[in-house]
Amino acid sequence: MVTRRYQVGGCLADDHPHYVERDADEKLYTTLAQGEFCYVLNSRQMGKSSLLVRIKQRLELAGCACATLDMTSLVSEETTPAQWYKGIVSQLWLEFDLLGKLNLKSWWASREDISDFQRFSQFITELFVTHFPQNNLFILIDEIDSVLRLPFPADDFFTLIRYFYNQRALNPEYYRVNFAVFGVATPSELIQNRTLTPFNIGQSIELQGFRPLEVHPLAQGLADHVKNPDLLLQEILKWTGGQPFLTQKLCQIVWQLSQEKVSEGKLALPPGTEPFWIEQVVRAHVIDRWEVQDEPEHLRTIRDRLCYGQHTGRMLALYQQMLQELAVEVDDSQEQIELLLSGLVVRNQGYLQIKNPIYQEVFDLDWINRQLAKLRPYSQTFDAWMTSNRRDRSRLLRGQALKDAQNWAQGKSLSDLDYQFIVASQELEWQERQTILEAQQIKEVVARLEQEQKVSRLQRSLLAVISSALLVAGGLGLVTFFNIARPN
Repeated sequence: MVTRRYQVGGCLADDHPHYVERDADEKLYTTLAQGEFCYVLNSRQMGKSSLLVRIKQRLELAGCACATLDMTSLVSEETTPAQWYKGIVSQLWLEFDLLGKLNLKSWWASREDISDFQRFSQFITELFVTHFPQNNLFILIDEIDSVLRLPFPADDFFTLIRYFYNQRALNPEYYRVNFAVFGVATPSELIQNRTLTPFNIGQSIELQGFRPLEVHPLAQGLADHVKNPDLLLQEILKWTGGQPFLTQKLCQIVWQLSQEKVSEGKLALPPGTEPFWIEQVVRAHVIDRWEVQDEPEHLRTIRDRLCYGQHTGRMLALYQQMLQELAVEVDDSQEQIELLLSGLVVRNQGYLQIKNPIYQEVFDLDWINRQLAKLRPYSQTFDAWMTSNRRDRSRLLRGQALKDAQNWAQGKSLSDLDYQFIVASQELEWQERQTILEAQQIKEVVARLEQEQKVSRLQRSLLAVISSALLVAGGLGLVTFFNIARPN
């Protein structure tokens, strides 16, 4: 009889009865056993740490020496390179049980003439050469994304992993040291120098959600309390899409409700009502008032990654397209990678797809529109422009409003529609300025013509006066001539 309840959040022990084995379990074990560097990079609460614990147990049962490094305990924003490397060496010293076999303090002090990075490298070499001459060594690194909080680049750390794999060509002994990393990040985030990264020689292990044929251990946990555990579990999977945290949480809720409403030893539902009952459970205990009920935290973690990241605008706009049932092809852009790491969406046959109905109900169009409204200082005019199918030019920005929007947009990764709105506003303002400029030019031309016409009229008048004066003068001259010429 299963005595342990479901575990919602955290790492499952290696003997936990509700651990669900997936394809990734076998693939990771086989690939590591073949001596390849492996990395499991995925969204939070997908079971990465539990997978690490299981793999460590299997490797140790196979006679391997294993150590885990939890980077969250080794990293802070004030950590120096010396503190970091010494912390790693100290944790490996404890994990490989070298207490009483190696005086770490003396060992570290005796190598003051070399860098901390070199001491770290020498320590690992001594591990498999001196302390474990017959064993394969596996160093499993959890929460690798914590290195992003270091105040210095972690490139040397990853370079060392690559170095040990490259050394195999010169010394076969290096085949006995192996690494695997787990975390929420992309290879490009973790290391800046792409030419030295080990990720281009390693094997990515895809960690998917629970599938219907894999969840028998979860159904066993309900078997003593409900009459139709398999059917209820399949309905749960329809809502969670196999997301491990949500699936465990809903199993735990169903287990608790069965204790409260027990009838003849088991919770019995009328045949055919299971989908409706599970839907009510999901809505009442997960979706409704989700920000209050989200304990342990899960949905709020997704919300924060969506709303407070570097690519928030583009991520929200991209997700908005998916909610509007517009096809979004996978292109591995930065905003798509961030959206995938949030856990909200998955890849499916070359397209992005919302992972499950719970996410789609919690983060719906109304929620997205509210977040975009908070994000944009011009949300009202933008919404009106969009309502007009981007035809109402009166809704575009001008003057100081446009300058404010341009200043706000600097350094941000906005959606394509935001860029179109700002560009359309810029074009409209340019056109209006051109119209004003052209009107001013026309006015100046008209004024100049009028002035020229006025001058021309004055010139004509003056010419007429002069002509008249000349005629008068000529006439007076003739009169005078005739008067002189007339005989007395």
